[in-house]
Amino acid sequence: MATVSPATFVDLLHQAVTEPGIISRAYSAFHGYSLGNQILALVQCAQRGIAPGPMATFMGWKDKGRYVRKGEKAITLCMPVTCKRTIDTDEGDDTATFTRFVYRPNWFVVSQTDGQAVDPVSTPAWDRSRALATLEITEEPFTMLDGNCQGYARQRSIAVSPVAAMPVKTTFHEIAHVLLGHTSEGDQSDGDTTPRNLCECEAEAVAMLCCAALELPGVECCRGYIQAWWGVGHEIPERSAQRIFKAADQILRAGAADVSASALS
Repeated sequence: MATVSPATFVDLLHQAVTEPGIISRAYSAFHGYSLGNQILALVQCAQRGIAPGPMATFMGWKDKGRYVRKGEKAITLCMPVTCKRTIDTDEGDDTATFTRFVYRPNWFVVSQTDGQAVDPVSTPAWDRSRALATLEITEEPFTMLDGNCQGYARQRSIAVSPVAAMPVKTTFHEIAHVLLGHTSEGDQSDGDTTPRNLCECEAEAVAMLCCAALELPGVECCRGYIQAWWGVGHEIPERSAQRIFKAADQILRAGAADVSASALS
């Protein structure tokens, strides 16, 4: 495993808010469905015993390199349709357009498709299963219908989308949310919770450091994500920096082949 010195860590955090980053197209690859359509899809999945997940049309999945299995029944959603009608005016007939909403069976969830299997989230120097077991974090099936969501964390469990663009980076990010205490703050009664923008900044900074330590791709995307939430040129607070450093060290140690070796020293 490559090592990251404390000095390099400080440089990485500074670069995260000062150097150009990339906003991954993965966050806008899928259509954003209304709450009503999401509920409608969840009900149909439950009735059919289908695992919910990211949705797309037949051609939408094909464009993403996945294919709807033969015999699968499409999910019905409400969609707007633009219509035209002829109206009488003083100058003669004219055409007006209006929108009406219809229900169409055009969508499929990811569990109804086949495609190239996502490789296990591990590297020769870091093992995903070992890390989760050591950190006492469980994994649950990804059930969110928003295909642009890469993953989520709840209490001491995480879920990574089966179509996540960078599943390793996303795994680091969601584990970080758990270790940083973001997933348990909703249970606190004193109201002293971390603002959402700082939560996302901290978790992605942990992912960035882990990717850098393991020489994995994604550092530029981490910078773009951090800047989108925290802003450009706004230094990360010292207390947050200490928390980020500790969480990254925990993750790297937990999944290392030699768990007794320090990953960041």
